[in-house]
Amino acid sequence: MDKTDPDYHMNEPKMEKDYSSTVAELLPEVEQLATSGQVTLALEKLHGLEKKTRSAGDLASTSQLLIRIVEVCGDSGSWTLLEQEVAAMAKKHGQLKQAIARMVQRAMEFVDKTPDEQTRVEVIEALRTVTEGKIHVEVERARLTRMRVAIYEQRGEIKEACDTLQEVQVETYGSMDKREKTDFILEQMRLCLAKRDYIRLAIISHKISPKYFQTEGTEDLRLRFYELMIQYDLHEENYLDVCRHYKQVYETKGIKDDGAKWPGVLQNMVLYLVLSPYGNEQWELLQRVQREDHNLEKLELCAQLVKSFTTMELTRWPAVESIYGGEFRKTAVFSGDSEEGQKRWMALRDRVIEHNIRVVSKYYTRATTRRLTELLDLESDEVERFLSKAVVEGTIYARIDRPDGVVRFGKASDSEDQLNGWASDVSKLLGLVEKTTHLIAKEEIVNKIARAI
Repeated sequence: MDKTDPDYHMNEPKMEKDYSSTVAELLPEVEQLATSGQVTLALEKLHGLEKKTRSAGDLASTSQLLIRIVEVCGDSGSWTLLEQEVAAMAKKHGQLKQAIARMVQRAMEFVDKTPDEQTRVEVIEALRTVTEGKIHVEVERARLTRMRVAIYEQRGEIKEACDTLQEVQVETYGSMDKREKTDFILEQMRLCLAKRDYIRLAIISHKISPKYFQTEGTEDLRLRFYELMIQYDLHEENYLDVCRHYKQVYETKGIKDDGAKWPGVLQNMVLYLVLSPYGNEQWELLQRVQREDHNLEKLELCAQLVKSFTTMELTRWPAVESIYGGEFRKTAVFSGDSEEGQKRWMALRDRVIEHNIRVVSKYYTRATTRRLTELLDLESDEVERFLSKAVVEGTIYARIDRPDGVVRFGKASDSEDQLNGWASDVSKLLGLVEKTTHLIAKEEIVNKIARAI
């Protein structure tokens, strides 16, 4: 294109210009004006130079000027002016994104210097408005939101605090450090727990990968996470999950190496494990704790309790109450002063009875209802209820003959099962005959060879 063409200079790329020396000359004058109380005049001088640096694309100088604008307003205590200046500078045409980020960061430092709570809220909300929908200041917006939430919480407005914090989806922020991101999500979980929004708490908990807690320096976050999950699963009465969470806490280095902390954690882990409904996973975990954890031997009552549930022998509930009641009823798990503690103590009774039913079904093929009431320390209607529950859950096979008052254990085999059993027995018999014939033939050959020699 010809240089004489009037559109030539319009299409020519904008050349960056360094205004650092000009800014250095202006700042002392601005400082003097601000100190003497002429804030408006100081801002006018900064605005004039800021427009030139912004048009020239001088990031360092623009950032320096925006920061100085914030400082002039903040140092003079002109909080309304500070809000207006930040909003105006962020909306300027062609404003550099990094410059806006640095301006907001500097403005955030003045939040704690505000004279009262109302002013603090106004400054925070003004900065949140400036950062709304801008990716380059998403981290700053998240931090401002936490400041706002802290004020809500101080006022006791838990619902508003929780709802406000949920607006920020930090898991999508690529510019936020992983530790800070995890800490933010833990705060969301804590507020959901305080609000008793258990469904949302469960959803948010999946945003954190437990593998992250294997990273060095995350022990405090790990303990906070599992403490929140323990509270959630206690509310849901998921005792096996509570046991798993206590296991993770117990395996934390700071807990396991502290002789004052691990006994309580291990005790809670064992008690909630015993409270868990019987199943393959619960049974395997019981065996593993008894076999591999040598610290369990130092907790005599817990070791005895685990042994009673892993040994196929009857454990009478009156004996359990007399042996363990005095000690365990003092713990938070079975506290007699709380409704939850009473409920869990009765759940332990159910676990003991269910264990006894499994023992009886192993040693008996047929038993009278009267005999079962003696073995289980129950009334006849309770015996039937626990037997029915065990059968429905698939723990045992049993059939109750009410007129005769007899309970038959073991799965009744139909004609197909009997035929399959006979076929299996015949197959085994033929296999033994074939093996015997082979061994006889082998011996005959060995004898022939020996006689020939």
